[in-house]
Amino acid sequence: MSAMASKAQGALLGAGLALLSLSAVVAAEAPEGAAPSPEKAGLPPASAYCAPAPSTERRRPGGRREGAPRIEYELPACDPTRITPYTAAMELGPAMPDRWRIVQALGYREQIWNPYEGHNPLKGDLPIWGEDWFFSLTAVSDTLVEPRRFPVPVGVATTDRPASLDLITEGESTILNQQLLTEFVLYQGDTTFRPPDWEFRFIPVLNFQQVMFDERGILKVTPDGGEAGGKVRREGMLGIQGLFVDKHLRNVSDRFDFDSLRVGIQPFAADFRGFLFQDQQPGVRLFGTRNNNIFQYNLAWFRRLEKDTNIGLNNLSEDIRDDDVYIANLYWQDMPVKGHTSQVTVVHNRNREKDQVKFDDNGFIARPASLFGERFARNYDVTYLGYNGDGHFGRMNLTTSVYYAAGTQTSERFRNAEDEIAAGFAAFEAGFDDNWIRYRVSGLYATGDDDPFDDKAKGFDAIFENPLFAGADTSFWIRQPVPLIGGGAVSLSGRNGILNSLRSSKEQGQSNFINPGTILLGLGADFDLTPETRVSVNANQLWFDDTSVLEAARNQGNIDREIGTDLSLSIVWRPLMIQNVVFRLSGAALLPGDGFEDLFGSNESAPLSILANMVLTY
Repeated sequence: MSAMASKAQGALLGAGLALLSLSAVVAAEAPEGAAPSPEKAGLPPASAYCAPAPSTERRRPGGRREGAPRIEYELPACDPTRITPYTAAMELGPAMPDRWRIVQALGYREQIWNPYEGHNPLKGDLPIWGEDWFFSLTAVSDTLVEPRRFPVPVGVATTDRPASLDLITEGESTILNQQLLTEFVLYQGDTTFRPPDWEFRFIPVLNFQQVMFDERGILKVTPDGGEAGGKVRREGMLGIQGLFVDKHLRNVSDRFDFDSLRVGIQPFAADFRGFLFQDQQPGVRLFGTRNNNIFQYNLAWFRRLEKDTNIGLNNLSEDIRDDDVYIANLYWQDMPVKGHTSQVTVVHNRNREKDQVKFDDNGFIARPASLFGERFARNYDVTYLGYNGDGHFGRMNLTTSVYYAAGTQTSERFRNAEDEIAAGFAAFEAGFDDNWIRYRVSGLYATGDDDPFDDKAKGFDAIFENPLFAGADTSFWIRQPVPLIGGGAVSLSGRNGILNSLRSSKEQGQSNFINPGTILLGLGADFDLTPETRVSVNANQLWFDDTSVLEAARNQGNIDREIGTDLSLSIVWRPLMIQNVVFRLSGAALLPGDGFEDLFGSNESAPLSILANMVLTY
């Protein structure tokens, strides 16, 4: 549409709004049945709001005189004598200073069970105390059934297959897990355009889990530990995943750029995809925005809690760990192009657990990891310098992450000496949308150590990873821990982790910078078949960067670098087209490569994982 036509339409719309406003002002003064005059309100006459009459010159569609603006169609003539202002008297009630009284005036009722209709005092729709104190309750039920199969090293004395000649068994197990997360939030302030003045948040999580394994000595260190002869483990716990107070310190601009301070157990992610540190830990965090929210910053310090060995929730009954995480980062929106956000970050991890020996709840040693001499855990100071990007370049969606880790560690694992840490990490995921299909390409490289006995530690490891990447927890390699030693005392990669770090676990173990590294190349696609149904497929090829550490740990030579091909398929169904009711079914299998078979032998049955999940949210 041309500029002339747009201005004409705008004039007509403005005339209508102006005359409607005029009627409310002068209706009380006008005699009954008489049309009030716009001039009484000091407004231009009605003729001023009319577009000029169209030209009678005939033109071809799309044609124009030389130098004249192009128009797509012509507006009809406007006769000012036929414009009659709205004359019905309007009674404007008292001013409504807040949104909830407007909704009440429209006749909506308070409702507790339905979070979408009416007024719900449990969802922050109206204050529960004073003029601006609100309360919000969220409850999430997460039900999971997870059959799985992967190779497990076992001992001759504990295996349930005495006729077996191998010490590697095909471990078949099933996890039944029910979790109830509740979140209670009390906050003060008008939160439409700015953060609340005060916020108090409490997130307790109740979990019950049953694990069934077809081998002994896996669920507990003793063969007869647990139930059913050591083949069943049941447990439940209450974990506190959030407990903090947030104070809005000040606004620094008319657009509500701000500074806030948060103290307590709080969630935090160091990057967009959870590669380095994504957890809920006690800490102090100063954060805010600048330049109309173009820049966001964080300055934070966290001290890590012990976690439950099997469920993974924060365990407040244990002593807090001597493990500190210091973080400073800056987000820059629309950098380098609009629609893309860049982030630079500096993270320092200080660990002082050198003189500790920690056994987990199942009786396995957690610190130090059970590799070589189990003397004492290590101290380390490592600084991560990183760049992360997330957004789109034109039609391509792109996430990138690059880290360099530098520092020192005491090397009690291999000898009483000190190692210099120098390791790197890079990952990307690019997505291309074609109508209802998104195609994805993923790549990841984490350096491995080429000599476990020198004074260099070159294997990259995270602090607490939880990667949303390359299929995330539908991927076999990311979802499942593959035990390397002792039925689970050391794993190649941890549960819900992608790095081959050779830890006892990411929950209770220490970062390990002497590891074989990880390489991944993947293809995937998301198919939005309907607004309710999405199907995702992924194929990831995996390698070790260097197998020197594995050969030393296993006292085994010539281990190949190829791990194998990870294939996965998932179906997500949202019957109401919202996130309050979500069903997910996924399956994944690992087609072993030569390196995997060198470690675990050749088996007729491929490692696999099935995940059935129901999430209900209030």
